[in-house]
Amino acid sequence: MGTKFQGNDRQIQALNAYIKLHRAASTVETAANQHLQNHDLSLSQFSVLEALFHLGPLTQKQLGEKILKSKGNLTMVIDNLEKRGLAVRERSSKDRRNIHVSITEQGNQLIAGILPGHVEGIEQVFSVLTPEELGTLADLCKKLGLGVAGNT
Repeated sequence: MGTKFQGNDRQIQALNAYIKLHRAASTVETAANQHLQNHDLSLSQFSVLEALFHLGPLTQKQLGEKILKSKGNLTMVIDNLEKRGLAVRERSSKDRRNIHVSITEQGNQLIAGILPGHVEGIEQVFSVLTPEELGTLADLCKKLGLGVAGNT
């Protein structure tokens, strides 16, 4: 269902594209990340562990930039990961204002076990698209994101 807004053709086209993008993104996110419930992880917790797994220790600010979350939200996410022994915080010895977050061995084992199935799930979600369509979708998403951010 498209927009009921009575605007000019460009406005209606943009609103319809936005509605479709939003619905598709929500549906894809839910389908691709449903398996995280089996590991008692939220999407934010998984995102933090995955970033630390691949990039190594990061400050909370760097983590927020990587996974697009606010510092306030990340504090709670990291608190919960620490309680489970999956991540640790350490003050920087060079600049005490910076706190680095690292993944623990237990966190490494968990994420290493989850990632193969996670990738398979994402591949399955996108299996309705041809390789050419996937490339086009990726290019359009990048163009849209950079354009909105003013980096075109």
